[in-house]
Amino acid sequence: MTEHLSNAQIAWRAAQDIEDGAYVNLGIGFPELVAKFQAPGREAVYHTENGLLGFGAAPPAGEEDWDLINAGKKAVTQKPGASFFHHADSFAMVRGGHLDVAILGAYQVAQNGDLANWRVGSRSVPAVGGAMDLVHGAKRVAVVTQHVTKDGQPKLVERCSFPLTGVGCITRIYSSLAVVDILDGRFVLREKLPTITMEELQALTGAPLHTDGAVADLDVPAL
Repeated sequence: MTEHLSNAQIAWRAAQDIEDGAYVNLGIGFPELVAKFQAPGREAVYHTENGLLGFGAAPPAGEEDWDLINAGKKAVTQKPGASFFHHADSFAMVRGGHLDVAILGAYQVAQNGDLANWRVGSRSVPAVGGAMDLVHGAKRVAVVTQHVTKDGQPKLVERCSFPLTGVGCITRIYSSLAVVDILDGRFVLREKLPTITMEELQALTGAPLHTDGAVADLDVPAL
């Protein structure tokens, strides 16, 4: 059986690419883990669609203030300098191009950068929410995801078969097997787990993987 990174390890790898001082929005669920793994010496400023800039880690169990939540309705804490504002102003930040990075989950990502992350058949999150704004408002949009579905189907595909969240919006994918960039309508492999061969990785990917120079080992800590 092919070894896969855990969600925490994928989130750790994504966090290493966030620049110091970046304004960042994290999607609901799995992407929220990214906030736990800031690189040493760097500090990102996290933004939520419901009107909070500069939130910190989740509080200890039993110490939650349920007036202080993120867009996923999870309790958070404030960092020094945190600010609150109407959600309309929060979306103005997104739509005005003031976010450096958005990191979202995915059901499918196409080789041209299309993203489907809110509906699979009759199953969906409650609504697409702010994702459609984020994928076209943030300066850089990345995905964290398992490389395949629970039944082994590729999540990196030639063309999305699920309803789209955004068109041509994703530039990098952090998966459980690899780090893949999207360039000129192609998947370009940057890093892969050293325990998987190129042939094995390609068999689990629904579109051709290209290389542009050396492919580095995907090296993450045990978390």
